[in-house]
Amino acid sequence: MRFSKDVALEASVLKTPIIGTQDIRRFFDATRRMYESIAFVHEACTDSHTYLAWEGIYAGHPVAGVTVLGRNASGVISHIGLHHRPFAQVVAFSAGLEAILSPS
Repeated sequence: MRFSKDVALEASVLKTPIIGTQDIRRFFDATRRMYESIAFVHEACTDSHTYLAWEGIYAGHPVAGVTVLGRNASGVISHIGLHHRPFAQVVAFSAGLEAILSPS
């Protein structure tokens, strides 16, 4: 996958967007360690977007959502939308993620 220089990640578990591949990599490295399990269960594509549905377990409870990869006119990923559910898991995951990503 190729990403634009200013690729943005917006997620229901984040207070503000993350901009740039290095910080987005840090986000996904952290979240990968948080899940007890996670798997993609469906994929759909259009000319400008890819939709990835996923299911997992976080803190012993089910969590699911969809990741939307938006491509610009050059065909590179310029936007990532990451949507979690249910709400209780959004709140719990967000708090856990903030604890990991916040500077000590």
